[in-house]
Order: sequence, then C-alpha cells, then structure tokens
Amino acid sequence: MPFQYKKVLVLGGTSGIGKAMAEKFLDEGSAVIVVGRRKENLDAFAQEHGSKAEGKVDTVVFDITDLKGIPSFANDIISKHPDLDCVFINAGIQRHLLWQEPEKVDLDLAEKEFTTNYTSPLHLTKAFLPFLQKQAPKPTSLVFVTSGLALVPNAHQPGYCASKAALHHMVLAMRLQMKEIESNVKIVELLPPAVQTELHDDKHQPEFQGKGAKFGMPLDEFTEEAYEGLSAGEEHVPVQAARTFMGYGTWEQERQKAMVTMWERQRAQK
Repeated sequence: MPFQYKKVLVLGGTSGIGKAMAEKFLDEGSAVIVVGRRKENLDAFAQEHGSKAEGKVDTVVFDITDLKGIPSFANDIISKHPDLDCVFINAGIQRHLLWQEPEKVDLDLAEKEFTTNYTSPLHLTKAFLPFLQKQAPKPTSLVFVTSGLALVPNAHQPGYCASKAALHHMVLAMRLQMKEIESNVKIVELLPPAVQTELHDDKHQPEFQGKGAKFGMPLDEFTEEAYEGLSAGEEHVPVQAARTFMGYGTWEQERQKAMVTMWERQRAQK
C-alpha cells in the first residue's frame, strides 16, 4: 500500500532516520521538503535525488530550536508549498546524563535536549496545525517520532527518555482531542527502537567508547518496517523492540485504555 500523503515536510532530515525516511517517501512517489541545520548535507541530498525526481525535492536550512523563528519558517513553507499534506517531526538529540557526579551535569545541554525533543515539536505543531486543518476535507497528517524509550527509560539517558515520554503523552492526548472534533488531521506516532545512526556516535555520546555507531537496529531495516506501518495508515507505529520488549503491544495498550476511560468520564461530567 502506498503512503497516503503526497508532499511531506521532513524535519531533521539531514541524517539518520529523517534522511532515510525522506529518501523512502521520495522513492515511493511522494514529494519531500527536507529541513535541517547542515546546509552541506541538504545540498548533497538535493544533488543526489533532485535530478532523479525533478520538482519533488526541496531543501530548507533551519534550526528547530529557534523557537521564535518557527512561525515565519512555517509561513514560508506554507506559502511555497500550499499542497503540503504531511509534517514529519523527527529532529532530536540524545545525550548521557549521569548523576553519580552531579558537578559534571551540564544543565544547558539538558535544556537543549528537552527543547529539541519536546518544546520545539509543540511550537511546530502550533505553527502547522491550523494550515493542515484548513485543508479539510482533504486528509492531512502530523507524524511525531518519539521512541521506545518513552515507554521504558534507559538509566544512562534520563533526559532523552523524559523528553520523549513527554512527547508521547502529548501525542496521545492530542489524538483524543482531535478525534472529538472529527479533524481531518491524523495524529501519528512512530516509535523507533535503538537504530544505527549518528545519534549514538562518539561526537554526541563519547560514553559509548566507539561502539555507538553499531548500537541498535540497522537503519535500512528500520526504514522498511516504519514505512510499512505508516503506509498502512496506522496511528501507532512501534518498530521492533518498541513493539515487543518495550511493551507497546502489551501493557501500553492497557494504559491507553485507562486513559480513554478517564477521558470519557470527564466528557460525561461536562
């Protein structure tokens, strides 16, 4: 089954999951707007793929932690691409945060991690959601990339896990709210396991001692499974360990049922 959406804005698309998914969307026939901080990576993407898919590749240099710049960034994207129907919010960073030696904890880095992984997606959602809603009855979508670590935290990266858990809960609540108004905007969550990307490399997490690049699921395998779930129209797309070991397919479903029950009771009391 092909992916439903025809033009996808991929945030955090200069490497790793974002780049791989942008390439997959493009290969399967969707147009992509790839966004990231590193111009050289974006130029390389356009050079590699632009000639093969003329008119279907655009690139934009933007740092999503520039929260004040997000409204104008969104307006520029919408003006240039009025047929945009999917926003893929993927950009994220992961760092070790070890409390055995609290004097070494870098709070500025911890705040940047939370801004990148949670606060920025909130700002991006506020910027793009009204536009997507105005496309009704045309189906549109917001896809949030969270993590299996939103469900089962890793003690070495508590800040990352907390930020992804915050995003996971926001997505669950947002989906219920949007269904109540029968919105045309589908709220999708993609939950990767550990994947072999630069998220774990020595530059970002030297604590892995050179082993980070080989940590996790091969990127090409992840991309195929993730795309299969997205193109099937699933609202929840937990991949591999996020579905099994981390409990999305078992106890997490019971937790979400409890959330829906609470939501329905609150509505009944209004």
